[in-house]
Amino acid sequence: MGTVVLGPETDALDDAELRALAARTTVFAKVNPVQKARIVRALQAGGHTVGFLGDGINDAAALRDADVGISVDTAVDIAKESADIILLEKDLTVLEQGVLQGRTTFGNTIKYIKMTASSNFGNVFSVLVASAFIPFQPMLAIMLLVQNLVYDIAQLATPWDRMDEEYLRRPRNWDAKGIGRFMVTIGPISSIFDIAMFLIMWHVFAANSEASQSLFQSGWFVEGLLSQTLIVHMIRTRKIPFVQSRASWPVMVMTVLAVLTGLWLPFSPLASSLGFTALPAGYFPWLIGVLLAYCTLTQFVKTWYVRRFGTWL
Repeated sequence: MGTVVLGPETDALDDAELRALAARTTVFAKVNPVQKARIVRALQAGGHTVGFLGDGINDAAALRDADVGISVDTAVDIAKESADIILLEKDLTVLEQGVLQGRTTFGNTIKYIKMTASSNFGNVFSVLVASAFIPFQPMLAIMLLVQNLVYDIAQLATPWDRMDEEYLRRPRNWDAKGIGRFMVTIGPISSIFDIAMFLIMWHVFAANSEASQSLFQSGWFVEGLLSQTLIVHMIRTRKIPFVQSRASWPVMVMTVLAVLTGLWLPFSPLASSLGFTALPAGYFPWLIGVLLAYCTLTQFVKTWYVRRFGTWL
């Protein structure tokens, strides 16, 4: 069980010694307000996210210093004023539920940011490559707007997605550097398969002139939208999607609707006004092959990324 450390014993320790002691101690007893706050700060300095539960005047300093100060409705006023959370019932399970919900919300937020950042990075790179070598616009502005609109609507379900149990086991921190690293690692993968679709439309379907640019644009629109939408399921988990981890039903429904919308638009009554051309039947086996290759390569890169950096979301 370990030994119980008394408050006066901590007074003889400097900050580094207290930090080491706090990391291996389960119980501190007979501590005064200053010692409580110092122990909280020592745990924080050791990389811990600290919650403190208190209801008295002597707890106010520690409640303020803790990452999350928790008090009760019957506590003294200064304790309630110093706390971040005030429990209205004598039930600590609400804290567990709150922690899990908070971690889920944070995880879904990071998930959306990384999805969007990597997707936009890849799209910009693809447009730059296409513009350098193709003698016409690779996609009309109205098509890009429609593509982004459909994708963004599909992502409205992200807040209702579930997180893997492994992700919820410990608190996570905001990591801007990690988001940038993720973007430049995952983003270019989509560009590889965008360029593959460029070559397919150019050489296989002879969409290589201004007269046939609508066919080229329609082919890339469908591939771009479907890859953006489906890759969400690759990014949302460090596991194998659909097999080891499945998205929540709102995300699944929105994914299906986005895919069906992308496939329908080139054949819809809106096609001519948006600049689309109906795609030939031979296009779809190529599309399936590109999407499968995209998902496979992303899974391999994901496995390497997790091994290399020890994290995914």
